[in-house]
Amino acid sequence: MMIKSKTEDLEIFVTVVDCGSFTGAANLLDTQVAKISRAVSRLERNLDITLFTRSTRRVELTEAGLLFLNYARDGLETINRGEEALNTLQSAPKGKLRIDAASPFLFHQIIPYIEDFQLAYPDIQLNLISNENIVDLIEKKTDLAIRIGKLSDSNLYAKNIGTSKLHIVASPRYFAKFKKPVTITELKAHKLIGFADSPKLNNWFLKEELQITPTITASNGEAIRQLALNGNGIAMLSNFMVRKDLENNALVEVLPNSVISPNPREEVHAVYYKNSASTSRIAAFMNFYTNKFKL
Repeated sequence: MMIKSKTEDLEIFVTVVDCGSFTGAANLLDTQVAKISRAVSRLERNLDITLFTRSTRRVELTEAGLLFLNYARDGLETINRGEEALNTLQSAPKGKLRIDAASPFLFHQIIPYIEDFQLAYPDIQLNLISNENIVDLIEKKTDLAIRIGKLSDSNLYAKNIGTSKLHIVASPRYFAKFKKPVTITELKAHKLIGFADSPKLNNWFLKEELQITPTITASNGEAIRQLALNGNGIAMLSNFMVRKDLENNALVEVLPNSVISPNPREEVHAVYYKNSASTSRIAAFMNFYTNKFKL
């Protein structure tokens, strides 16, 4: 019981560092600020040092706190690895698995099979997080992330899941009002739907140079899909999210041979830290979903 309490205090300490405040740590851990404060005070009392200098808005590590931080991280990693080894010994992966992915990937590739996954691995508690931008896995306490596009973080172990072809699409409702473009240049005369917060995703990798200037933008791919389905314009979306729409004619592809393929936006990877303590849970997830993903 004492070990569990000390481990929890260490986790809270590291979380406060990562979040930069007691309030941020409380929000991330879904607990009260008072509990965060008590844990840090208890740890300081046991160590007989001051870990943080506190202000009204932010806390900062003292010199002693900075020294202790690396040992705290290493200690937690060792404990987690020990628990993971025991779980592996008992043959059934168990514990929490926090997964981060863009909302379209969650909606179309992961959530449809959650019930089957839980039947296969009843002792794994999934925590699904949707982020449209790349997150820091340590800061967000994330075990596994699905990333669309070319990777640049060398600190991560990356498993290539495959590629998802890009399609230029719009709904029959839109084309009832506007003539389909037959050349890339004709796209300029149409209403185009793009990304609001990630301008690089408005690069459509067309075989002819064309600056894409969206008429309407949204913050994530699923919102763009919904805009396209409802006749608001032409969008470029990944096959993993529009495959069924194309099959049932809810969306229509235009200029199918105008996109350079493969291109960096088509890459799909599963990433996690090489020394992750949740290796068996990640392996269980990947083994289950490898044949489920339809990219």
